[in-house]
Amino acid sequence: MKQQILAMLELQDAMNSKVNSNWVEQNFAWYRAIWVECAELLDHYGWKWWKKQTPDADQVKLELVDIWHFGLSILLLDSDGHESIAGQVAEGFSRAAPSGDFREDLEAFTLSTLQTRKFDLPGFATLMDGIDLSFDELYTRYVGKNVLNFFRQDHGYQDGTYRKQWGGKEDNEHLVEAVSELDHSRADLKDQLYSALKARYTQSA
Repeated sequence: MKQQILAMLELQDAMNSKVNSNWVEQNFAWYRAIWVECAELLDHYGWKWWKKQTPDADQVKLELVDIWHFGLSILLLDSDGHESIAGQVAEGFSRAAPSGDFREDLEAFTLSTLQTRKFDLPGFATLMDGIDLSFDELYTRYVGKNVLNFFRQDHGYQDGTYRKQWGGKEDNEHLVEAVSELDHSRADLKDQLYSALKARYTQSA
């Protein structure tokens, strides 16, 4: 677990630096990005009592991975180093306490985010438990989304020249397919995945 946390911290720092080389000094509202994602997550889980809704577990997990990106950014700003963060994450995840009502757990996490403007690690771990998202799955999904974000930046995401649709599929769909074809235990997973996305993108040009 520790090595996976350290790897994700390096990837997050690199991604933030890719978007803005001086991101540490910019005072971005990471907490705001988290609570907005929480609202989107609730829509995927379902909350409307006047119509039949079934939780879309895959989309809920994707939203949690997005929240994890922002949470890691907060931790990177607030800590003394990656080793310290790894310890915080392990300790925080050990205190997950699902209530049995995922919506209420999500609201408690969102409230904590708004009140503290920090990242509630036990609250996040509670949501993971509530939707059966294991740490290994979080890691795999995170690496995948991080690599896709890098790929988007490298291929014109900021200047508007990037094509999100390739060969009739969105890039997220290509990502899922590419990840399923690779060995998730490989140390060079991110490099292999980037190469796979590049090949797919080039072929569809």
